[in-house]
Amino acid sequence: VPTHFLRTGKWRLQAMVDAGGMPSSHSALCMGLTTAVAMQHGLSSSMFPVSLGFSLIVMYDAAGVRRHAGKQAEVINKIVADCLMDHEAWKSLDFQKPLKEVLGHTPLQVIAGAVLGVVVGVAYAHYFGTRL
Repeated sequence: VPTHFLRTGKWRLQAMVDAGGMPSSHSALCMGLTTAVAMQHGLSSSMFPVSLGFSLIVMYDAAGVRRHAGKQAEVINKIVADCLMDHEAWKSLDFQKPLKEVLGHTPLQVIAGAVLGVVVGVAYAHYFGTRL
């Protein structure tokens, strides 16, 4: 929401539930959780590697699989626009809305989300007196 405002000068609350964008909220949430587990239970806790593994899988998915699915949607939308839009069979279909192209995150967006999650997790733990 803030990055959209900085670019356009307009608030767009719909961006809070859209996929993609800066920073990755998935990465921020997962790394915030991992940081909280590390600070509450310690790095030697069995919960820490489980939480870290979960976070890494989510971040890989956001920057890899979902990003590539968005790129495929972009190609499919171009094929439809170039080849099928005027075809009678296409016009008879109920589904003529383009596929959503922004699904994943760039690596920078994922890293920014991860850093934000760690910072918020540490700040929260510090404020509420959680041990390291």
